[in-house]
Amino acid sequence: MKPYILVVEDEAPLVTLLRYNLEEAGFEVDDARDGEDALISVRERRPDLIVLDWMLPAVSGIEVCRQLRRRRETRDVPVIMLTAKSEEADRIRGLDSGADDYLTKPFSPKELVARIRAVMRRTRPAVSAENLKFADIEMDLAAHKVTRAGKATHLGPTEFRLLRHFMEHPGRVFSREQLLDSVWGHDVYVEPRTVDVHIRRLRKALDVGPAPDVIRTVRSAGYAMELQ
Repeated sequence: MKPYILVVEDEAPLVTLLRYNLEEAGFEVDDARDGEDALISVRERRPDLIVLDWMLPAVSGIEVCRQLRRRRETRDVPVIMLTAKSEEADRIRGLDSGADDYLTKPFSPKELVARIRAVMRRTRPAVSAENLKFADIEMDLAAHKVTRAGKATHLGPTEFRLLRHFMEHPGRVFSREQLLDSVWGHDVYVEPRTVDVHIRRLRKALDVGPAPDVIRTVRSAGYAMELQ
């Protein structure tokens, strides 16, 4: 599953440039053109990282960053601030608002990609890792293999993507709609109840012998991965 990047920038040519380079680097990309749109987008789908311009219409990038840090559900989303302001005081102000890194315009798209990967390694190691582990479950993303308690577990492609999503966000509850967007994608129409079918298949594959169920059903909310 590709890490999801939200680009918040009001200059259309720069958005096009960033989208092209980030998608080429293997990221899923969406964009917002002002601060209000950014805050709405983040509520609808939590990104793995936000590339945030300082100077935005409606709500500034500084204020967007502050609001993200005040909310429990978004306080740990990594943010890289983009700005034409290059003075030391401005950099300090951006970092003090909660940004994880700071890049001054003009900049190289390759440098931005490198900084995104560096921030993700530091703040979201599960997203950039080739191996994921939760309890006695291990995923080798490069070899596309899953083991539980050292024994091979065979999963279909959708169950593999579903498990990876849960293991990258342990303990977090996802609604069916959020899982559809993250695992199946925005452009694929699938009935929400289809999620239940694949959850059952995933549980059946993982829950062998005395192994406890690690997928929790949260009534009226969705599903989460945690030890019960």
